[in-house]
Order: sequence, then structure tokens, then C-alpha cells
Amino acid sequence: MELDRSIQIAKEAVSGGADWIEAGTPLIKSEGMNSVREMKKALPGTRIVADMKTVDTGAMEVEMAAKAGADIIAMLATSDNSTIEDALRAARKYGVQIMMDLLTVQDPVKRSRELEKLGVDYICVHVGIDQQMTGRDTIDFLRQIVKEVKTPVAAAGGIDAATGANAVASGAAIVIVGGSIVRSANVTASAQRIREAIDHATLSLAPRKSLEEELVSLLRDVSAPNISDAMHRKGAMRDIHPINLKTKIVGKAVTVQTFAGDWAKPVEAIDLAGPGDVLVIYNGSNNIAPWGGLATLSCKIRGIEGVVIDGAVRDVDEIRALNYPIFSSGITPNAGDPKGMGEINAEITCGGQTVRPGDYIVGDESGVVVIPKERAYEIARRAKEVEKTESRLYEEIHRGKTLSQVANLKKWEKV
Repeated sequence: MELDRSIQIAKEAVSGGADWIEAGTPLIKSEGMNSVREMKKALPGTRIVADMKTVDTGAMEVEMAAKAGADIIAMLATSDNSTIEDALRAARKYGVQIMMDLLTVQDPVKRSRELEKLGVDYICVHVGIDQQMTGRDTIDFLRQIVKEVKTPVAAAGGIDAATGANAVASGAAIVIVGGSIVRSANVTASAQRIREAIDHATLSLAPRKSLEEELVSLLRDVSAPNISDAMHRKGAMRDIHPINLKTKIVGKAVTVQTFAGDWAKPVEAIDLAGPGDVLVIYNGSNNIAPWGGLATLSCKIRGIEGVVIDGAVRDVDEIRALNYPIFSSGITPNAGDPKGMGEINAEITCGGQTVRPGDYIVGDESGVVVIPKERAYEIARRAKEVEKTESRLYEEIHRGKTLSQVANLKKWEKV
């Protein structure tokens, strides 16, 4: 959203092999047409794309962007044909080109044919950020379109080195890369990797991971704070802390409701859980433990991912020797009795958060977060974007900026 950061990133990306630079919609909304103007001044030999997402007043917005220095103006393909035709007349007048973005188009194949007849210069197959979060794939979308039109087709949305190569091998003439470069700690190196991949593009025959596999892999890559940020500061359990540092859990909840010190149901739940599962237990007391060393050993041997307890644990020396991920709200030497009260795999409250069977649990040294199962893939993707952004900000701080300067606090504070 900041022009100075954008120009610095753009220069580094061009050094890494980027051919064109796009002034994205958030940048244009934040900085106005000055973003295009200054980008062209900073990179006079580079083609500049102004992603206006125009849907009305086509000629006016094309003229604005062209006079600011844009070479290509991106419009939404959902625009009325009259808007596109007017934009094309303005584009021919000012010597610029028009790219049509298929974002949210209901019948992209039919619309692509119509756009080609209108005479647009490029068609952009675009799976937007929010659509990516739900697992929609750019390459599958691309393959439908390149069969239908001769107009050069661009691929955008979640592109990295591997998918960029697949896009070119699948018929894309242009590869548009966002987060994989601009959020990288080393923009030039990231651009070089993608440049190399698309210059030697071959279609990957490796089967794509299932959404479940991709989801777990993403959650292992990010931190509990990244996930909390992706959930708008929600999902974090209160007063639940790791017994063993440098351990992490990622898995589906097997829930246990029990009462102070009653360890029957927590131990019985071990028999129902397995690899990829996390036991999440509500015990309700930090003075009587429903969990200790023997239960921990049993979990570890069974391959259960970890245990989260709203309540106390004991035998901490044994648990630490096993280096097994246990998170709890307290420690006590007192054991309870196996009375058998409570239930397994019911909705519970743990650390102040509602947890249902199958919800995803991520725990690390910062604490534990709960991700609703129906939004788990989306949240994992959003958390990865948070992690990428933080990597970029860390690099800028290493270069000498303070955190307030990097975050541009003065500009973005609420008035």
C-alpha cells in the first residue's frame, strides 16, 4: 500500500528478471495515479501495468492511467461491453493496451470468446486472493481458456516458481506473480527463481497434494501468532502454555469433557485418537491433575500429535524427558481418580475457546489457537500470507528501518 516500499520492491524484482511491473489495485487506491507516475519515473524502461479493475467510465480511467505512464491498463471482464469498447477507443488514442481480468466471471470461457471479438489485447485468468483461500486453482482455470482464444492469456493468483512453470507449460503467455516475490525477504532471489522456472518450463506430472495434505503442511510452516492474525486476533486459548518448549502440534481435535482430577475419559480418549489427532481436554482445575507421565508415554507410542489441557498436569520431569508436546493451564503434583465422569467428542470450552471434534489445533511456544474446521484451509492460506509479509518486514528492519517506519504508523493510524 506504500509507494516507497513498492518502488523498492519493483526495482529488486526487475533486477531478478521481471519484465513488467504492476501497480496493484491496493497501491492505486492508497496512493492514486501518482503510484503509476512515480513507478514509471523509477523504471523508465519497464512496462507498467495499472491494475485499475475498471468496471465503469472506461475511457476516463484509461486516459488517466495512460497519461500517468501506464503501458497496460487492467479492467474487469464483468464490465459492460459499452465500457470496454469506450476503453479500447481511448487505449488506441493514447497508445496503450487493455488487459481484461476474468475475476468472478460466471462463465469465463464464453466471456473470453466475447472479449476476443471486442479486440482486447490480453485476457487475464485470475483466481483472486480470497478465492485462493478456498482452494481454487489458477492452472485448471487457465487450461480451459487457452483452448478457446488466440488472444495472449495471463495467469494470476497464487503463482510461485512451480505453478509459474506449469502456467507457461499450459499455454500462458504472461505469468503474474504477487506474494511469492513482493512478500519475500529477498525479492531479487525470488524473482530469479521464478524467471528460471518459467524460462525452462515443463509441465509437472507430480500429483497435487490433497487439500488436507496442503492444509497441514501450511499450518506446520506458520506460527500460532500468524494464525491469530489471519483470524483477526481470534482463536487463541487463554492461559494455556507449553510444558515442553520447541515443540509444536498441528492436528484435528479429539475433545474430552471431564471434571476436576477425573482422568478416566482423558485416558480412554487415547484409544480413540491416532496420528494427526490432538487431545483437547477440559478439566476445570489447576489443583488436581487428570494427566501425567504414563498418559503422555501412551500418547507418544500411539503417535498422537499432542495434548492440550485446560487444567493441571503432573510428572513434568517425565513429560519433559519424553519431549512430547503438552500444553496446560497449570502444574501440580496432585493426582485425581478415574471416576468416568464426562464425555468424549462433544463440543467443549478449552482456554475460553469453543472446540468441536475435528477443529484444527495449532500450538507452539506462543500458545494454542483453535481453527474452525470449515474454515481451516482458508485460514491456513491467509496465515501463510501473514508469514510472508512479516518476512519482508523483518528484512526491512534489518536494513535499518524502525518498526514504526516499516509499519507506516503515522499514515495508517485511525483518525
